[in-house]
Amino acid sequence: MKISVLGCGRWGSFIAWYLCNQGNDVYSWGPEDDYSYQVLKTTGKNEYVTLDPRIRLTADLKEAVEHAETIIISISSQGLRGFMKRITEYDVSNKNFVLCMKGIEVSTGCRLSEVLTQSGIDENRIAVWVGPGHIQAFTQGIPNCMVIDSKNEALKRTLADTFKSDLIRFYYGSDLIGTEIGAAAKNVMGIVAGVLDGCGYDSLKGSLMSRGAREVARLIKAMGGNELSAYGLAHLGDYEATLFSPYSHNRGYGEMLVKGEKFAKLAEGVPTSAAMKNLGEKYGVELPLTNAVYELCYGADEGLTCKQRCDRLLSKMFSRETKTEF
Repeated sequence: MKISVLGCGRWGSFIAWYLCNQGNDVYSWGPEDDYSYQVLKTTGKNEYVTLDPRIRLTADLKEAVEHAETIIISISSQGLRGFMKRITEYDVSNKNFVLCMKGIEVSTGCRLSEVLTQSGIDENRIAVWVGPGHIQAFTQGIPNCMVIDSKNEALKRTLADTFKSDLIRFYYGSDLIGTEIGAAAKNVMGIVAGVLDGCGYDSLKGSLMSRGAREVARLIKAMGGNELSAYGLAHLGDYEATLFSPYSHNRGYGEMLVKGEKFAKLAEGVPTSAAMKNLGEKYGVELPLTNAVYELCYGADEGLTCKQRCDRLLSKMFSRETKTEF
């Protein structure tokens, strides 16, 4: 398959490496002035993978788009709509798109596949690739399971069957709403996990896994998806990699937030908490954990340390009225 991976950060570079090893004809694209692109261009590797010589590294977007039968996008979620304006300057009517990224557009509340359809891409040519796994583990040969979902049954089966290997077992998704919301929301729960670690409350992670998944399930159902999707690979299945792993950007962000330190890398859970808060209000769904993350990330500090704010939020959540579990 002729594939172009747009975005050569940690996931983009891994995807290019992985799909090249599967025998595909792969181009890897990044902006000329982007740090990740420059590292690959000058050194032939980054902290995750070594660039396979069979991969064509390019900063020419036209070249990358025209090469591909399948375009895989792995960039910051909030930049997707603007990026699609650049892509659709070219003829992409016969190309399939795979989103290997997790998030919800803050300004609109749109799922990322919806951003593509609103950009003029046929919904039957759109798929998402999400699920658990860290690049550091994959490159050590440690396998995991992931999911590919699409409204187009034939497309998701073709992609999953083509991309599968001994390293990644793919499942066919069956609920695009639940798959996308669940994948995005797990990053919010990752921030909660980091806050718990930073406060020394890591024993609460079991409760977080249970109540976090339940919270997300309620939102998925209200949006028209299957609430059971919250307990699948896209969300609950990704908790180990997000709530416990030292490689998790969102968990690391939450832990450093408590310590008053700056986290230098992308934590998608921050804008996702804002988007989910808005969706909760729109659909009338109570999202206490999400709202707590939003308050931590966007609220005024009122002269308190982050640890003091976290303790106050935890006390507030524990004082909520008693409810049935389900």
